[in-house]
Amino acid sequence: MNKIKPKVALSADVLSCLARLPQGVQPKVAKFVTQFQADPTRSGINYEKIRDARDKRMRSVRIDQAYRGIVLVPDKGDVYLLLWIDKHDDAYAWARRHKVGIHAETGTLQVFVPETGEVAAEKARAAEAIRRPGAFDGLKDRQLMRLGVPEEQLVLVREVHDERELDAIEDRLPQEAYEGLFLYLAGTPYEEIINEREQVDEVDVNDFSAALQRLSTQSRFYVADDEVELQRMLNAPLDKWRVFLHPSQRKLASGVKNGPVRVLGGAGTGKTVVAMHRTRWLLANDAEARVLFTTFTRNLAIDIEENLRSICSPELMQRVEVVNLDQWVANYLRRKNYDYRIEYDSGNLYWKQALDLAPAELGLPDAFYREEWERIVQPQNIQTLDEYKQASRIGRGTRLTRKSRIAIWPVFEEYRNLLTANGLREVEDAYADAAALISEDSAGLPYTSIVVDEAQDMGVQAFRLLRAMVPEGPNDLFIVGDGHQRIYARNKVVLSRCGINIRGRSRRLRINYRTTEEIRRWAVNLLEGCPVDDLDGGSDTTQGYKSLTHGNPPQREVFPSAAEQNAFIVNLLEQRRREGIPLESICITARTKAELKKVADALRESGIGCYLLERDSLDRGHPGAVRLATMHRVKGLEFDEMILASINRGLVPLEKALSSKGDAVERKAADWQERALLYVAITRAKKRATVLSHGEASPYL
Repeated sequence: MNKIKPKVALSADVLSCLARLPQGVQPKVAKFVTQFQADPTRSGINYEKIRDARDKRMRSVRIDQAYRGIVLVPDKGDVYLLLWIDKHDDAYAWARRHKVGIHAETGTLQVFVPETGEVAAEKARAAEAIRRPGAFDGLKDRQLMRLGVPEEQLVLVREVHDERELDAIEDRLPQEAYEGLFLYLAGTPYEEIINEREQVDEVDVNDFSAALQRLSTQSRFYVADDEVELQRMLNAPLDKWRVFLHPSQRKLASGVKNGPVRVLGGAGTGKTVVAMHRTRWLLANDAEARVLFTTFTRNLAIDIEENLRSICSPELMQRVEVVNLDQWVANYLRRKNYDYRIEYDSGNLYWKQALDLAPAELGLPDAFYREEWERIVQPQNIQTLDEYKQASRIGRGTRLTRKSRIAIWPVFEEYRNLLTANGLREVEDAYADAAALISEDSAGLPYTSIVVDEAQDMGVQAFRLLRAMVPEGPNDLFIVGDGHQRIYARNKVVLSRCGINIRGRSRRLRINYRTTEEIRRWAVNLLEGCPVDDLDGGSDTTQGYKSLTHGNPPQREVFPSAAEQNAFIVNLLEQRRREGIPLESICITARTKAELKKVADALRESGIGCYLLERDSLDRGHPGAVRLATMHRVKGLEFDEMILASINRGLVPLEKALSSKGDAVERKAADWQERALLYVAITRAKKRATVLSHGEASPYL
């Protein structure tokens, strides 16, 4: 009989350990892991018992003279777990503290720090003697366990009185327990938390194989069946997103959806990751599937295609097209022998000529007409005066009488006539024309599904076009976005009015995996009081939005001059280099290219290498060079450390961005957009953020 090959699973913590190890040790770890995956019972692996370990199944394995791995060896069954890698003494200390178990209620494979019986009893007696209302007094023990709290930690959790105390024990709790407890503290109803989780009927606390099949376990453990994929994972240990998905993410990314899906979530919650894994699932589970993955800007499309290649085979990549929507429209219209060229300059010569017809007696600024064109005429595809007289102007700050509408219509009519006469169409009109051509084409388009990223920056005509591009039905549209990150001037979209019905298929991601909680809070405070929409006529909220990692709050410094600010940046980077931190893991951003150039000049004069990320450039290569990017360009990227330079009055918010608006409502909207831009910039940081100003600091600070 053939011997059944044991199953090997790697904890997500192993990748974190691997990323922290010295470079000389990493190849040794990779070699061990490969051998371990091939056969954890081979004679070359010497399992050593760990004295005083709380979990008697814990074993140590030798990596080299100084480093050890921690493995859970089964009493019965054939599942081996690689849990931790560290220096000898630190690895043993970790193993003595931790315990592994399958939770009796959730069925999740958990690693946690248990309370000993004596300590738990003593704490219970002390708590009873000095009784303060606990944060979870409203929940019974069984309910706490359904949230993922191990029975051994019930006393520990009962001692928690507020969010600060919950955060203090975060590293002792299983991740699913911490998340459930936080969401409850944040005001999410208990039943809603439970209903959003994977439903488990029966749990065998000794069946590790069954536990590894559950989504909640797969967010923390990877079953290494494929040696090729294992090597790819070990070669990029920081890219955990390629392997480990939160259960809420994996549920969204997989399975047949009975129509359009909308996914919301704050910065760092993994919306783009979900969109990419959704693309992979669609391609892998239907040999006939052809997917269009589209986003708003060209550079984001380039970045996404590069990342898709890391999770999709070459065969799958042949059936996906990744392109920003403007480029797709231009390519499509070119194939259709479209009679017009697309005009991207909103302040072009023809617009200026049309403004000569603006009625002086109304006293409206020039900016009003452009805003009226972009907010009312184009989104509603208004072609005639009669249509304009009946058009809804809800949300516009300047009221117009019927007589005023008649007076200003010639500006829009003249502009459209001038564009037509010169063979031009603006982007929104080109979108509408493309949608019309698609509806007339009996052959249709080849796509079975469209995945849309950064949806908050797309307008009404874009979504009408997307609706026309793919037939209605299962898996047709998958849309991700976040109104808090709207950094391009577009109308707020109501998807249902664009023919996209998301009722019952809308989800929100709450856990930020990128930034520390301290950076997240700083960023969210920027948007305090700003109304944010949910892309379908409702309001979005940051309630329940939380980061799982902690660090220092953003460092703030103000200098008398730009020269002193830039000298500080030089000194900071030299310090990071002495600490052994790769400069390519750091990005400096500023609101304008002019400010960024001043920083770049100072760096070059000091002999510090820098690489400017421009519109079409990828963040690849150039080792040892700090990255520089404008706040718009840094969207969609992430770095260990962000340095925000020249956050000054007049630059943030950009004075021109506010003063050029036609009325108070538009200025307020522009102010919110500038705040969103700063929010986007600082939430690119994973570990550290520094906010610098010279002269007078931004009022946002």
